[in-house]
Amino acid sequence: MTYLLRYWMAVFAAFVCLVAEAQIKVGVMLPLHNVDGDGKRMVEYYRGILMACEQLKKEGISTDIRAWNVNIDADMKQVLLAADGADKCDIIFGPLYTKQVAELGEFAKVYGAKLVIPFSIESDAVMKNANIFQVYQSTEELNDAAIEEFLQKFSDYHPVFIDCNDKTSKKGIFTFGLRNRLEKKGIKYSITNLTNSEEKFAKAFSLEKPNIVILNTGKSPELNEAIRKMDLLKANNKALTLSLFGYTEWLIYEKNYLNKFHEYDTYVPSYFYYNTLSGKTQQLESDYRSNFNESMMESLPRFGITGYDHAMFFIRGLHYQGKDFNGSNASKSAVQTELRFAKASKKGGMKNINSILVHYNRNKSISIVNF
Repeated sequence: MTYLLRYWMAVFAAFVCLVAEAQIKVGVMLPLHNVDGDGKRMVEYYRGILMACEQLKKEGISTDIRAWNVNIDADMKQVLLAADGADKCDIIFGPLYTKQVAELGEFAKVYGAKLVIPFSIESDAVMKNANIFQVYQSTEELNDAAIEEFLQKFSDYHPVFIDCNDKTSKKGIFTFGLRNRLEKKGIKYSITNLTNSEEKFAKAFSLEKPNIVILNTGKSPELNEAIRKMDLLKANNKALTLSLFGYTEWLIYEKNYLNKFHEYDTYVPSYFYYNTLSGKTQQLESDYRSNFNESMMESLPRFGITGYDHAMFFIRGLHYQGKDFNGSNASKSAVQTELRFAKASKKGGMKNINSILVHYNRNKSISIVNF
């Protein structure tokens, strides 16, 4: 063997090692089956991850992905003992069930993997384990963030709370919290009732300031009645300026209320927005049908797009930042679910803190405001 040949073989070997090191090893530990809704949703989520890996390949980012079916009855310790290659993963997506978080979290800590918990929120493991990324926020966290954003964005508005007489509503955590903060800031607000006469209903609104209307329920029938009364109010008081501040559930009703949402300059706090008019959304759904011979499930958010967004965010982050990646920079290119993480505690992992306001502008456009 000549010296030149040995030289080029050494160069090739070094190149192979470099490529192997650059390849990001991805693990997925979720219920991947067709037995129940959990399995079907997680299969779609996993498919979204696969689609992201295909896109990343076009960007020059190499991945090695392995998946394990971890159903609700699985013993995580036994799963990990049998999961060939799991100890080599740079990042693991899972689990779905809270009772499996602690064991998988400890495994990730021992082997230096980033653990992305995409859906489970009941475990406090993120407070103690620096390797964990918790994506979903609790309702209380979204409410608190929405109240802070409301106070900043609508400081010059007159808030009007409409009591919708829904005794089963769970929106008191938001409306009572918001009213408490308004009172502490010395901001006056009005309360009216959905059953009030037109005359009494009108007295709650200001002619000097723009009005921002908040219902104490997220249900469609009450929203429909509130809009009917606002229509009458507006018809009799042309000088009134009315806006609506709603709830994530309203995104489900978008098709039925889209024109009214625009007319009343509506704001909806959420952690995602499924935009059917987006070219990226349409392309992803078309690619999904081509790849898997079926459409994504009719759910909000779309699980396939969620998996795609999560994988793009984390794998890109690991590729460009390596072990230093902490998810603190917002995912500007997300199709449906933007992410931005902050430290959960001094010794803990990272929690997603990104929330959005979906703003239905009067000019028929829709804008997303991150907060």
